[in-house]
Amino acid sequence: MALIDIQLPSSLAKALRLPLKSPRRQQLKVLKKLLKKARFTEFGQQYRFDEILLSRHAGKKFQELVTVFDYNKIYNEWWNKTLKGQINVCWPGKIKYYALSSGTSEAGSKFIPITNDLLRGNRVTMIRQLLTLRTYHDIPVKSIGKGWLMIGGSTDLQKGPGYYSGDLSGITARKVPFWFQPFYKPGKKIARTKDWDKKMEQVVREAPGWDIGFVVGVPAWIQICMEKIIEKHNLNNIHELWPNLAFFVHGGVSFEPYKKGFEKLLGKPLTYIETYLASEGFLAYQDRQYANGMKLATHQQIFFEFVPFDNKNFDGDGNIVAKPEALMIHEVEEGRDYALLISTSAGAWRYLIGDVIRFTDKDRCEIIITGRTKHFLSLVGEHLSVDNMTKAIQLTSEELNVSIPEFTVAGVPLGLFFAHQWYVATDDRVDANLVREKIDEKLRALNDDYAVERDNALKDVYVKILPEEKFMQFMQLKGKIGGQHKFPRVLKGKMLRDWQQFLETGAIAPV
Repeated sequence: MALIDIQLPSSLAKALRLPLKSPRRQQLKVLKKLLKKARFTEFGQQYRFDEILLSRHAGKKFQELVTVFDYNKIYNEWWNKTLKGQINVCWPGKIKYYALSSGTSEAGSKFIPITNDLLRGNRVTMIRQLLTLRTYHDIPVKSIGKGWLMIGGSTDLQKGPGYYSGDLSGITARKVPFWFQPFYKPGKKIARTKDWDKKMEQVVREAPGWDIGFVVGVPAWIQICMEKIIEKHNLNNIHELWPNLAFFVHGGVSFEPYKKGFEKLLGKPLTYIETYLASEGFLAYQDRQYANGMKLATHQQIFFEFVPFDNKNFDGDGNIVAKPEALMIHEVEEGRDYALLISTSAGAWRYLIGDVIRFTDKDRCEIIITGRTKHFLSLVGEHLSVDNMTKAIQLTSEELNVSIPEFTVAGVPLGLFFAHQWYVATDDRVDANLVREKIDEKLRALNDDYAVERDNALKDVYVKILPEEKFMQFMQLKGKIGGQHKFPRVLKGKMLRDWQQFLETGAIAPV
């Protein structure tokens, strides 16, 4: 597959009033490619893909004719058929792989279809990202040719009736192209290990035999892995073992809360590269050093729409309305929060992925993730986003000179009013009351709505300090250890009840 876009003739681009390589043109091209390939599927026939393709305004016609779906809706109406072996449902052919994902809040696993077309698009986007490293300054390029340590889910997938399911990282590692296998660590044998603790033991044991230049994964699990390696081999820092380690490719959560603790494990600075790789696809990546956001992958396998994250389009629980306002990429504004809808080469159509993003640079299509549609607190109108919470923790951590790699927040009743209960992970000695004062102070400065409500219906803020191990133990009990699993930043419903029970008893009720 070509890595460089085929450009339209300049005369045609001018006639369409679109500049060459414009995000709008790229996205319309992606949409039409998706529609053409899926037009004979059951979904494509019901939603009249042929009619959309014949329209002069395919994007608007697509939005007019195709329903918006969240996971429950698209699974109940469409995806469940593919699990029964039915072919040509939402994408041509048979779905042979499913990524098991529960996001960070749902109790049951979600089955996200994975196709070869989607994985091919993910690989092309990864290669594009690698090519951008030449624009970075003062980087040791030789490290790119060293080993790549990828800590993810097991490649020994669960076998269903006619399909396999597991963590996306496990599926991806299982289908690693032959040319990448010499670089890939920990290698296929260790990657097949299902037991996370045994896998970690094997990685720690084999680590001295590898020359690692890249580490890839969720910050919490990579940090734990490096701590164990340093302890096992009596090192002062990880660079004593891996002197060529130069890059950390991370994603899934904001890296800032982990940074202070992470850098204690290093002998020299790393180049940090942020990615946005979800179970549904490789959505965005950092393509230049010191960028304030990640560049959307507008050229490959994913058509994006943007729903303003406001009371008009979402209810108080973060559920999307039936007919939301949905914008295409040329219609968005910088500095405004949007929930993402994606249509992909795995049969997701106008699918609410659940993330909330904000454009930091519209011309470059650069975004940051500010939270989840259901991971925010607005008990009394404080409109507190994960972005606000993460920034408050980062500032508090820096001011008090402590490492706070994990945290979570819940809304709790307080008489006739409400309070926020924070659970903060740190292995450093710190006064909980001081952490409480700092978090509250930072949030008042970051969020005007929060400041107003703290003087009204939001009567108090509580902070409980816990060792980092507590958070990891809870994730292990929930079966969410390793891979792409992250601790939820906001606790609600069953997840909150399980967490409270765990803190009281050390156990959780069986599912």
